Amino acid sequence: MDSAELDALLTRDGLALLESLDPVETTDDVTRAVSRLRAAGHSPELVSAVVGQARLRRRAEAKFGPFASRMLFTRAALEQATRMSVSAHHARRMRQAGIRRVADLGCGIGGDSLAFASLGIGVLAVDADEVTAALAAFNLAPFGGDVEVRSALAQDVGLDDVDAVWLDPARRTAGHAETARVSAADYSPPLEWTFDLAGRVSAGVKLGPAHDRDAVPEGAETQWVSVDGSTVELIVWTGALARPGVRRAALVLRGEQAHELTSAADASDEPVRELGAFLHEPEGAVIRARLIGDVARSLQAGPVAPGIAYLTGDATATSPFVTSFRVREVLPADPKPLAKALRARGIGTLEIKKRGVDVDPAALRKRLSLKGDESATLIVTRIGGRRTAVLADRVPRP
Repeated sequence: MDSAELDALLTRDGLALLESLDPVETTDDVTRAVSRLRAAGHSPELVSAVVGQARLRRRAEAKFGPFASRMLFTRAALEQATRMSVSAHHARRMRQAGIRRVADLGCGIGGDSLAFASLGIGVLAVDADEVTAALAAFNLAPFGGDVEVRSALAQDVGLDDVDAVWLDPARRTAGHAETARVSAADYSPPLEWTFDLAGRVSAGVKLGPAHDRDAVPEGAETQWVSVDGSTVELIVWTGALARPGVRRAALVLRGEQAHELTSAADASDEPVRELGAFLHEPEGAVIRARLIGDVARSLQAGPVAPGIAYLTGDATATSPFVTSFRVREVLPADPKPLAKALRARGIGTLEIKKRGVDVDPAALRKRLSLKGDESATLIVTRIGGRRTAVLADRVPRP
């Protein structure tokens, strides 16, 4: 979206036209909507803006639920926005710490600011991009005077009237559509400035989950977050927002449920075990936080091999921090005998998981030529120095 499209959209007629559109999902939907609106005499800028927003709103439902129907987006900002289920936890952390007003530096389209404001926290929302800041102002307008939105560089914003800062450094190139990842040295605002500020005021700093854990400030609380099986972010908490005695945390969100594992340090690992009756795959947040050992002890389990994040044991137990599988048998790892064994068992639906081996699940599936009415999970990993294929069944979650 450029400035001309934004100006056309942010009018009474433009917004009314947007609200009048039927859902826009497919390319055919877009073509029909554009043709109808252009035939009705609307300008190219307005048609592009309105149809684009209708399509983005549909996509945004996965992150923002019903809120998406009254929000405005750019494609890039939507892709980078925090999901509402996660930003709600950010906001609760702020409220529990007694934060009355927060500066959201790098607010994007205002996802986290929405969560802060909905809990009664005053917000100063700032984004360097004028178009993105204008969309954030629209999205946050229902909160009135409790929220102020500015277009400015984070480094230029005075912070005398806030209790904490929320920082989400841009990790991609600038733009409203196609963007590319940049190295940590090119984040905006720069990480050196960001971490210096976080060392002086209470802060939450959102980073990618794969960020170098050795490059975060000493003494900060580091919290990794997984949502429905995907590890989505690392938050560095400082000052009043860091919990006493907590240096590592893994927050696991699935649907409406939330579970958290915390520790004062990395957990010590359990000894390697021979393959038992169960295999457990820890959540990505647990792996990133290096708390696998604590989960292993709770399951009476241990790793299948050094450096492999699969746990095994004989106890009939599972946990919110793992996906558990009941082991059926070990099968040949070579594709030809493996395919024969699967056909003999009538397995036509196969989930393929792998860790510690160079296997392309899609390519392997094609070579297996699966047939049959049965289903199972195939876990390909390295055990005892050899590639091993384990046939298993998922254990229902608690």
